[in-house]
Amino acid sequence: MSLFLSIEGGDGAGKSTQAELLMTRLKAAGVDALLVHEPGGTDLGEQVRRLVKGDVARSPMSELFLFEAARAQLVRDVIRPALDAGRVVITDRYADSSLAYQGYGRGLNLADVRALNHAATGGLMPDATVLLDIPPDVALARVDGSDGSGGRSDDPGQERFEQEPLEFHRRVAEGFQALASEEPGRWFVVDASAGPEGVAGKVWSIVSNLLTLHGISGND
Repeated sequence: MSLFLSIEGGDGAGKSTQAELLMTRLKAAGVDALLVHEPGGTDLGEQVRRLVKGDVARSPMSELFLFEAARAQLVRDVIRPALDAGRVVITDRYADSSLAYQGYGRGLNLADVRALNHAATGGLMPDATVLLDIPPDVALARVDGSDGSGGRSDDPGQERFEQEPLEFHRRVAEGFQALASEEPGRWFVVDASAGPEGVAGKVWSIVSNLLTLHGISGND
């Protein structure tokens, strides 16, 4: 059986780090898994990634269409085929990011964002979503290194968003929390303020239970 899992959260929450740590653990357990990220994973997606990282002026709606175009290609060419083959697919960001960033963050109509998400994905949503929850000011301090970490880019392709004011990131965080409250059966909220290994342990506890529920086992 297949399993589709997304990892969500604001900038600096540690999504890419946790996705990679999870993949390492899945491989060690002998689970056939695939890691993808948004935007990316296809030639079109990588072109979109370069666009959204840059300084090209765009309206919130144009920005949303760019993400949806990359998402549609990723679902068709990569995610659906992998799920059809019975693999576990982990995605670093998915449709919920558009609701949080372009909906709550940019102020676009949520119904419009949901409609475009549905069109791009064909209605394919994750079986489960892990939200890495962390106060935006703490997360942004990680990004710029003011927390003593030296700074890091945990989420390639998000640099433009990192430059947005703190209030924008607070709206995004509130959006993710609202989405998690709407679907408590799908969302698993993890405190991401701890160190990477501690957070990874919490994520693995969630995922290992999901693997069991879906009848997925590795080589061990």
